[in-house]
Amino acid sequence: MRDLVAGTGYLGKGQRWVARHGRWWGFGMIPALIALVLYAGALVALAFFAGDLAAWTTPFADTWGSPWQGVLRGLFVALLFAGGLLLSVLTFTAVTLLIGDPFYESLSEKVEESEGGCPPGPGLPLWRELWVSLRDSVHVLVRAAGFGLLFFALGFIPVVGQTVVPAIGFCVSGFFLTVELTSVAMQRRGIPVRERLRMLRGRKGLAVGFGTPLVLLFLVPFVAVFLMPGAVAGATLLVRDLTADGEEAAEEGAERDGVTAVQSSGPPPARW
Repeated sequence: MRDLVAGTGYLGKGQRWVARHGRWWGFGMIPALIALVLYAGALVALAFFAGDLAAWTTPFADTWGSPWQGVLRGLFVALLFAGGLLLSVLTFTAVTLLIGDPFYESLSEKVEESEGGCPPGPGLPLWRELWVSLRDSVHVLVRAAGFGLLFFALGFIPVVGQTVVPAIGFCVSGFFLTVELTSVAMQRRGIPVRERLRMLRGRKGLAVGFGTPLVLLFLVPFVAVFLMPGAVAGATLLVRDLTADGEEAAEEGAERDGVTAVQSSGPPPARW
């Protein structure tokens, strides 16, 4: 329970950070706006063709009488659209992070600097960083899609499928959303995606407490655009504490500043 509260606390800290730094908040909204337009078009297309998909995937119900055919296909459409929304929440973050990699990298670095020190990045060229981000996102999304298919099938169970399964599904979605959002700060530290998953599985309450409220909020139209910069900032703060290197980075920064100050204040080098 303590980790759940702490995870939600990081979400609040991230939103407060961008509220104090308005320029970075506006800067971080640009990729989310681009992704929002893309996803809005995809969801409109899904809603338009959902009925045809339901009829195509349930041909055995063609001979059913009323109202059972309508009930089955109506349930299928509802589950299909709900699954599309949940998948949109997960992939929205991945796609937004991919589109906005340079934006969110700069935002995350600024957050770390404001907290006392930013670990040096891996020093990869931009195209390589984008490739690593894409590869890691696909790895995470494949795992999330597996759970999504399982929950979709369990959704047909009476009562449980409409109550317990969605609740568990939101928590699982929140966990994977946290994995995606922490990828910016984790990648800077050179932590591979499998190790990120292991670290967050060890602190499930922290990951679920941070990501699940975002999953629910992201279901509200346009909210994701406004919350995304703060979500990245909060995820950065979470990673600093999770990896226990916030103080180390600050100490390294202080040492570098001290060496620079000594060198600049010392006597000039001898000229030969």
